[in-house]
Amino acid sequence: MLRASSKCVRWKQGLNTPWQLYTYSAPPRSRRGFASVTNLSQSPELGQNLHGFMLKRKKHVPELQLTAFQLEHEKTGAEYLHVARDDKNNVFSIGFKTNPPDHTGVPHILEHTTLCGSQKYPVRDPFFKMLPRSLSNFMNAFTSSDHTSYPFATTNRQDFKNLLSVYLDATFHPLLKEHDFTQEGWRIGPENPKAIASGHAERGTDDKLVFKGVVYNEMKGMISDASYLYYMKFQNQIFPDINYSGGDPQKMTDLTYQNLKDFHSKNYHPSNAKIFTYGDMPLADHLQEMGQQLDRFERIQADTAIKTPMSLDNGPLYHTVKGPADPLVDKDMQYKISISWLMGDTSNILETFSLGIMSSLLLDGYGSPLYQALIEAGLGPDWSPNTGYDSAGKIGIFSIGLNGVREADLPKVKKAIQTKLREVHQKRFDRTKVDGYLHQLELALKHKTASFGMGLMQRVQPGWFNGVDPFDALAWDDIVTAFKRRFSKEAYLENLLERYLLNDRTLTFIMEPSETYGEDLAVEEATRLTSKLSEVARQAGGESEAQKQLTARELELLEVQEKASDQDVSCLPSVYVKDIPRQMEKKPVRDSILGNVKIQWREASTNGLTYFRAISTFAGLPSELRMLIPLFNDSIMRLGTKDKTMEQLEDLIKLKTGGISTSYHASPSPTDMRESVEGLSLSGYALDSNVPAMYELLRTILQETNFDGPEAESKIRQLLQADANGALDAVSGSGHSYARKYAEAGLSRHGLLNEHTGGLTQIQQTGDLANKSPVEGLGDVIAKLKVIQHFAISDSSNFRAALTCGQESVSSNEAALHKFLSQFPQSTSIPKDEAPIPVDTFRPMTFFPLPYQVYYSALAIPTVSYTHAFGGPLQILSQLLTHKHLHHEIREKGGAYGGGAYSRGLSGLFGYYSYRDPNPQNTLKIMRDAGRWARDKEWTQQNLEEAKLSVFQGVDAPESVSQEGVTRFLSGVDQAMEQTKREQLLDVKKEDIREVAQRYLVEGMKDARTVVLGEKKDWVKEEAGWSIKSMELSTVSESIGASDLSHGDLGHT
Repeated sequence: MLRASSKCVRWKQGLNTPWQLYTYSAPPRSRRGFASVTNLSQSPELGQNLHGFMLKRKKHVPELQLTAFQLEHEKTGAEYLHVARDDKNNVFSIGFKTNPPDHTGVPHILEHTTLCGSQKYPVRDPFFKMLPRSLSNFMNAFTSSDHTSYPFATTNRQDFKNLLSVYLDATFHPLLKEHDFTQEGWRIGPENPKAIASGHAERGTDDKLVFKGVVYNEMKGMISDASYLYYMKFQNQIFPDINYSGGDPQKMTDLTYQNLKDFHSKNYHPSNAKIFTYGDMPLADHLQEMGQQLDRFERIQADTAIKTPMSLDNGPLYHTVKGPADPLVDKDMQYKISISWLMGDTSNILETFSLGIMSSLLLDGYGSPLYQALIEAGLGPDWSPNTGYDSAGKIGIFSIGLNGVREADLPKVKKAIQTKLREVHQKRFDRTKVDGYLHQLELALKHKTASFGMGLMQRVQPGWFNGVDPFDALAWDDIVTAFKRRFSKEAYLENLLERYLLNDRTLTFIMEPSETYGEDLAVEEATRLTSKLSEVARQAGGESEAQKQLTARELELLEVQEKASDQDVSCLPSVYVKDIPRQMEKKPVRDSILGNVKIQWREASTNGLTYFRAISTFAGLPSELRMLIPLFNDSIMRLGTKDKTMEQLEDLIKLKTGGISTSYHASPSPTDMRESVEGLSLSGYALDSNVPAMYELLRTILQETNFDGPEAESKIRQLLQADANGALDAVSGSGHSYARKYAEAGLSRHGLLNEHTGGLTQIQQTGDLANKSPVEGLGDVIAKLKVIQHFAISDSSNFRAALTCGQESVSSNEAALHKFLSQFPQSTSIPKDEAPIPVDTFRPMTFFPLPYQVYYSALAIPTVSYTHAFGGPLQILSQLLTHKHLHHEIREKGGAYGGGAYSRGLSGLFGYYSYRDPNPQNTLKIMRDAGRWARDKEWTQQNLEEAKLSVFQGVDAPESVSQEGVTRFLSGVDQAMEQTKREQLLDVKKEDIREVAQRYLVEGMKDARTVVLGEKKDWVKEEAGWSIKSMELSTVSESIGASDLSHGDLGHT
């Protein structure tokens, strides 16, 4: 998996703030006791050798309830960090410094091929074959800009040992077969080799030679995302010594098989490795296994060079690149621009922390000085992808930039930034705002998370590869105390701002839109393909012979892939279904009534925090109002009230809470998939003592947000423009999810509600509203937002709440909640549709033409409600199809980056998906035939065993205390229903699989809805059954809109 960067990038969800670097959890209860894994007196002595590892340092960090050990493998020099903590969710990661030598993407392709078979486990693709043989809650691999890591997490000790063995053998002893390189990396082959093999190929189509490869297609998809493209081109510019680790498709086809093998032998060596473990398993057990593996190697001189950015001493420097135009955004607002400075050495932990605080003060929130100077001033609707303080490299980088800038405004951006920075320096930072961030740090230490170890690894590792001492990064109290001491002195942060930002040693990086960007890429690829084919023809003795050789090689790969589908994988270790307890772990909740309001209580150890959730349900909500609820939620966190600006409210939120939010809520009935409730969801958490303040802030934004203020319309327009500006990139990043939503919208009411509020329909509406002319205005929109505000919440049976808190704070919480509810009306009314939206019957197949290099597909089928007996078999079937058929056909053979099946138990829907797929026609055929394949397959008991393990990875995944009881509250699925479902899943038999495959996937295919996103080609024709929906800014009839998704437009009720 490619990681765009391990560095801090500010996306639309919010800035990376200092406390997000360390979100910690208190340890779960354990029979062995806290001291057993963290007590220094029971740990090895410094200098002691354990299985070839020498203990160099150890440190107890009481505020994080952990003890860290730093070791070195004496023979090879491998570095090892172990974090002992009384947490059963144990984590492992091995990482290698992988400075890319060029833009061919060799680190990324090696990450894929490394996991395709090893000496001890010589099966094809053991990584994916281990997924259904494990109870892990995390398994993956990441290619970052200058290092590659292979992490996993599991609560099962035998599973940990199994995965450790597989991961170590995969990284140190991979087979690296040439077939794996051509499958995962790149090759040239006929479009449809299966048709050729069957003897039914269509000449000129099926035998057309094209570039193929999983990573090749993945990266073609990535560069369709303009934000990703901007960020990577920026990184390439400011880090000229770090080539593109993910791979540029235009350069990827220069990589040879020998290059790949050489890169592995040079870099995947213990002398170049950093190993991380975390949890409650004994350190000695880890060392014994790893020592045996590492002792086979001799020490080498590895390429551990730490790369630094370009010098900006001769700045200002300017650089402009081209990128794709966005059809959903005003054509005059398509530029991206950022201004960047180099900061200090990130190994200075205190300064790095302080610069993170300074970055948040400058950029975070609607009241921040740079937001007001740039976005509120109308220079652009949203931050550029690289905005923020990036501290992952040896030298920090601070960037400020905007998306959606007009060409004429480009010079104004830098001037506005410089002016505002000088103003901030002169006026000084507000101490109250700093106190708000420090309060967030306090809450972060108390907040219990289920994935603490994985988060810790992901935060520590990038700096570790670039010279940051991991022990310094763990010294939390020391860092905060030192910051407070420095900040108490005169102008500490102002001095940092002056030192690093009040100068013109800058890089201005601009991406200008090109209407022909996609066409230019296609022309380049065609030219490159012609050149490669000419080279093959010269070597083969002619074009005809070249065609034969490439076709023969493709058919040979197809044969290898076919044999691998039924390969004996008994050499791979596994855990067993018998290891899964039949009885679920119960986390008691209780119910009470407060007036007309139902309250759910989960009393647990929360470290003095209270977590609040509530739902205000809406009955008979008109579609036009439903589709504005996302904008309503954004607006009440933006506009402020008559008495308080949003800046003042943001300060109070930081000082008094860990965050508050509102969102749209929809949930199907667990007993009837045709029914669904919807409403407004409220949430927040705070110290027990601050719960009344949290409620008052929620009440304020809900009741007092001023939609009539003089700046209300301009601020709402900015929100719309910001959402529209990133929409196309959001779809590119998860196009299969959007395709699924649209497909499901035609099958159930719940699907319809989700599409209205978070799908392509919502994106289209946002784009249209964002581009309404100032003359036309947003008055009609604001009037509807005020209507929503009027009925949003009431102290009635339409409102219900859930609280998670310690037993000691129940009574105070009940009193605070009573006061909160008493301030709302006891009843509200929702206006009815005066003119119902006309019905536009859903078509079975819908195509969205979008400017992407690859495709995203989905096919959805209606099935059964959550409590139905067939729900369990359908869920098991989805895993069987994914791991035993679809991954093999869609990814390995078809070249898509991913594909599979899913079963939404609560929604009553079964479906298929593919993403970054070069051949959607073939994929759709595979999807439509999958039911018959599953029905006719001779399933083994081992197949069922693996599918059940896959399902229970999610069912029994560790849960944060704040999430306990949430499923019951949000969906109505109580513990009795969950226990029944658990037993259904464990008891699924082969005949159950065949029955549900026939009944729902074969016979139910007549009700299916199919959706594809991507470039429109000749096979997409209305006469072939496709309904073609435009996503451009247009009001023409074929444009997607609410009329496509009315209440009567459900294909299955």
